[in-house]
Parts: sequence; C-alpha cells; structure tokens
Amino acid sequence: MSRSILVVFAHPALQKSRVGKVLAHAAEQVDGVHVHDLYEIYPDFDIIPGAEQRLLEAHDIIVLQYPFYWYSVPALLKEWFDLVLQHGWAYGKDGHRLEGKQCLAAITCGGGAKAYSSKGMNRFTIRELLAPVEQTAQLCGMEWLGPFAVHGTHTLSDTEVQQYAVDYRRILEALRDDRIDLKQANRRTHINLDLQAVIKEG
Repeated sequence: MSRSILVVFAHPALQKSRVGKVLAHAAEQVDGVHVHDLYEIYPDFDIIPGAEQRLLEAHDIIVLQYPFYWYSVPALLKEWFDLVLQHGWAYGKDGHRLEGKQCLAAITCGGGAKAYSSKGMNRFTIRELLAPVEQTAQLCGMEWLGPFAVHGTHTLSDTEVQQYAVDYRRILEALRDDRIDLKQANRRTHINLDLQAVIKEG
C-alpha cells in the first residue's frame, strides 16, 4: 500500500537553517512525498486558500515541518491554519475534507531534550506544548501521530544532523507504506525515540 504525503514546510530563515534544510532535502528524496515550501511560495503571505485546500485533499498524509518558535509555529504557518482550515471545509458542519488523514509534526528545537520536561527549563514536554497543533488536527478529523522532534540543533554535529535526516526518511517511507505501529507511536513523546518499535518490518 503506497500513500501520498504532503510536507507543509514553513521555515522563515531557511538560509540560516542547519537542520530544517537538511530534513526538507531528505524528504524530497522520498518517492511519494511532495515538499510544499510556504515561505518560498508565499513570500508576501498572500496565501491562496483554495489552492492549499486542493493540495491537502490530494494527499493521504500531512506532515507539518517547521522550527519550534516560542512554543508555537512560525507566523506564516499560523496564517495558513487561519485561512486554509476553514469552517465547513476542515471542520464544523459539512467540514470533513481532511477526515481520516494522518498528521505528523516534524519540528526542530534549539533547546536540548532535557529542557522539555516537567523539571526542565520549559516545564512541559514537547508533546504537551504541541497540544494546540494536535487539537487542530483532531478537530479536523485527522489522526495525530505525535512529533518527529530534533533537539539541540545548535550543537549537533554534521554527522548527527545526517542521522536525523536518515531517520526522517525512514519515518516518511514507513508512513507512505503504512508500516507505522500507531499504538507504539502514540505512547512516546517523540515518534523518533525508538524507530525499531514504531516502524513495522515490511
């Protein structure tokens, strides 16, 4: 079973990115994946809702890839949520166009993993801080898969960055081929904490 994946990519400072750029390039190498770069397509924030909705409808799985800015999403991705996920289309009465699709957040964080815990500097786990995005997906009838998260982006070696790119490709390929163990994925704060447990052999 091969399914199509749309990566909605939103990075406002891609030229300065060490990790996001590498992950996006890795995604582009996966058959069945379309990387949709919002900041490249809409540099003036003039989003075309109808075009975005048609793109969403044409894909089975939606991946939201972005840097984790101030516990939220970059400005253009928030605008995208506001304009594209319309009542009567994405949710509400007759709003079922995204129902049944799977949704994954792929985020990069400057802070280390230990900072994202009840005892860490940020006081909450990544999964908890992503609650608004998770609830957005749930409201639209989508199946939330949890985040693919990369921590400590400023201190990663080039080798470590490349390993995350390999892991990201593995997750995307497994999603495409319907080889994700959903129970295992949803038990974890990060879907990429234990790929051996999350990805079914195919």
